[in-house]
Amino acid sequence: MRPYFFGIVLTASLGGILRLLILRSDYRQYPTYPHGYISHLSMGFVAAALGAVAWPALLEEEFVAVTFLAMAAQQFREIRNLERESLASLDIIELVPRGRHYIEGIARTFEARNYIIIACTLTLSAIDLTFLQSQTIFLRIVILGVVTVLIYFFINFVFPDKRLEDLADIRLGKVHFQGPNVFVDDIHFMNIGLEEAKEEYLNKALGLVIEPKDIDASATLANPGQRQAVIHICAKLLGVYKDVDTPEFTPLMRRHIKSGNLGVLIIPGSGDPQALIAAVKRSPVLEGAMAKPSKSFAGREREDYHDTPR
Repeated sequence: MRPYFFGIVLTASLGGILRLLILRSDYRQYPTYPHGYISHLSMGFVAAALGAVAWPALLEEEFVAVTFLAMAAQQFREIRNLERESLASLDIIELVPRGRHYIEGIARTFEARNYIIIACTLTLSAIDLTFLQSQTIFLRIVILGVVTVLIYFFINFVFPDKRLEDLADIRLGKVHFQGPNVFVDDIHFMNIGLEEAKEEYLNKALGLVIEPKDIDASATLANPGQRQAVIHICAKLLGVYKDVDTPEFTPLMRRHIKSGNLGVLIIPGSGDPQALIAAVKRSPVLEGAMAKPSKSFAGREREDYHDTPR
C-alpha cells in the first residue's frame, strides 16, 4: 500500500475538509460548540479515511479491508441512535422543546452525511488513481481540491435545505380575545382565565398567520412535529416570555380546521414582528413531515387541488 500512501492521505484530508464545510452551527443551534463539532468532525474524518482506503485495498486485493465499510455503516447507525438519545434527554428540560420529529431529523442528517463523505472520498480516490498518478504532487492537490469544491456545490444543490417560506405565505395577524379565548385573526388557540395573563397577551403578544401555497404544503404543515419545530425555532431566536412555572405563556402554533391556515402565537423576548416573520420563514421543513398528496390519484381528484397554484 506504500505507493498509494500520499493519495490516501490527500483524499482523506479533502474528505475531512468537506465534512467541515457541510457542518454548520447556525440558527438551529446545533451542533453546539465545541464538543458537538469535535464529535462530528471526528466521525467525518473516519468516514473520509474509509472511503480513501477502499480503492487501494481492492487494487491490492486486500478484500478484508473493504469489509470495514460495512462495519462503519453499523457504527454510523449507532451514532444516529446516540444522537437521538442525547437530544431527547436534553429536550425534556427545554422551555420550548424541539420535539421528536425535529430530533429524528437531526440524527438522520448526521448519519447520512457520513455516508455522503464516504461516497465523495471514493470519487476523489477513483479520480486520483485513474488520472493523476503520473502527475506532480502540486497538480494532484490542485485538481482534487477543485473537484472537492465542485462536490461541495453539488451536495448543496442536490440536498437543499427547504424552508417554511417555500411552502407558505406568512403575514402578521391580530391577537385578540373573545371572552377568555385568545385568537390570532380567526384561529383559536386556548382559553386563558387569568386577567394578568390576558393583559400580558394583549400588550406583548405577536401573532402570525401562515397560508399554505398548495395541498402538499398544507399536509406538511399540518404535521404536529413540524409545528413544534417552528415554535422551537421562534423561541430560540427571539427569546421567550416564559419560565417553568408559567405554562400559559408557552408559544403555540394552531391550525384552522376549515381553511387549513395556521397561526403562531408567542410572547417573544424581542417584540420585533419582522424578526418573528424572518424566524418563521427560515424554519426548516422536516424531512419526516413532508407529504405529497398531489402525487397520488386521490390527491389530484381533490377540489382544492385545482384551486391552488402549482
